[in-house]
Order: sequence, then C-alpha cells, then structure tokens
Amino acid sequence: MLKTVLLSLLGLVVIGIAVVLILAARKPDSFQVTRSATINAPPERVYPLIADFRAWNAWSPWEKKDPAMQRSFGGAQAGTGATYAWSGDKNVGEGSMKIVDAAAPSRVTLKLDFLKPFEAHNDVVFALTPKGGTTTVTWIMTGPTPFIGKIMHVFMDMDRMVGGDFESGLAAMKAAAERPA
Repeated sequence: MLKTVLLSLLGLVVIGIAVVLILAARKPDSFQVTRSATINAPPERVYPLIADFRAWNAWSPWEKKDPAMQRSFGGAQAGTGATYAWSGDKNVGEGSMKIVDAAAPSRVTLKLDFLKPFEAHNDVVFALTPKGGTTTVTWIMTGPTPFIGKIMHVFMDMDRMVGGDFESGLAAMKAAAERPA
C-alpha cells in the first residue's frame, strides 16, 4: 500500500516536472517590457534626467528601494560612455549600466548587466518623442531568455514583474521634469 502511494506520488512529481519543462520550452527566446508616459515638458528638459546617471536619483524606482545601496559613476559625465554601478540589498541586487548611444534630445540606449540576484544582460532604450509642448517617453527593456529563465517565466511574468517599476519610474520622471526650474 505504502509503496503504491509513493510510486503514485513520484509519478505525479515526474509528470509535474515534465509539464513545467514542456511549458518552458514553448516560451520565447527573448523578452520585452515597454511602458510610455506623456510628460508636460519639452524633450530638452526630460533628456538630462535620463542621459546623466546622477540625475536618476530623482526618478528611478530602484533608488528608493534601497537608499543605502553603494553607487559608483564613471566614464563620461553624461551621454555616451557614462557608466553606473550599484550593489544593494535583495530589492536591487548588483549590476552596472553603460550608455552606449545618446542622441540628444531624442534617445538614450543602455547596456544593463545584472550580477545579482541572477546574471542577466539586457538592452534598454529610452525614446523621447515631442508632441507640441509635451514629450512621450517610451522605456523599453529587451533581453535574451535562456532556458532557466524560461522555467522561471512559467511561474512569473517579466512584464508584470518589471512593468510596475517602469510605471513608477516614469511617473517620478514626469514629476521631476514638470517641477518648476
């Protein structure tokens, strides 16, 4: 009797693992998270908030998650070549960013590398589109999804996991850009 129950449980575990692996294999090889916000300011006012990592403290949602995190800046002061590295608690992990292309005042492209809590290498684009006296900022993050990531994506959705932070960041960016000088 006990042997039958144990074999049945083992069979269920094997089937469960097989289902997860099959679902993971069907996940895409890359991901994309995109959010946009309209800011009541011209691109020339918004762009410096993105192109200078020192200005991210005014709007980045991760800056507020761990105010005690260690930060270092390098390379150019702003724009192409500027770098930023951080090491913090479990809420922000450890990693670095580098601005690989900056076309003032319309686009900033970053290389984003996480070391902790897991290694990941992603690309980030901030596109600024003027519309009258406003600017639409579109924040896009893309990256590869290795098989272990696909397994994680069976249980959690990257868009839901990061999208809320993008929305918070864009709202804070809007508030910072719209604040009187």
